[in-house]
Amino acid sequence: MGKGDVKTKRGKIWRGTHGVRRPKEKSSGNGDSESSDN
Repeated sequence: MGKGDVKTKRGKIWRGTHGVRRPKEKSSGNGDSESSDN
C-alpha cells in the first residue's frame, strides 16, 4: 500500500505504469505519463 506498491493505482501512477487498477484509456486523475509496459 502506498507509492511503491505496484498493485495499487497510486503505485502505478508513481511508477508511470498501467494495468488493471490503472487502465490507459481512462487515466483518471493525471494523464501525463508518457508510456510504459507494466
